[in-house]
Amino acid sequence: MNEHPKTCQSLLASISDYVDGTLAESLCAELEKHLSECDDCTIVVNTLRKTVELYQTASPEEVPSDVRTRLFACLNLDEYSK
Repeated sequence: MNEHPKTCQSLLASISDYVDGTLAESLCAELEKHLSECDDCTIVVNTLRKTVELYQTASPEEVPSDVRTRLFACLNLDEYSK
């Protein structure tokens, strides 16, 4: 069980900047200290890093029109499905 829920919540807002390398040095040090003590947040950061890596290296593929239509309908974005 996570023993740092408030710290986790406050630092999670910064993980995107941390992974991108744009987080202020002082916050970066604070986040890295927290990561050394919190397995849950470490998993979140590692998952985000892997997701970004996969996205950047993936080749774009066309989504089949029927899948796109169903997805946009589920997201209430029907006007974009055409």
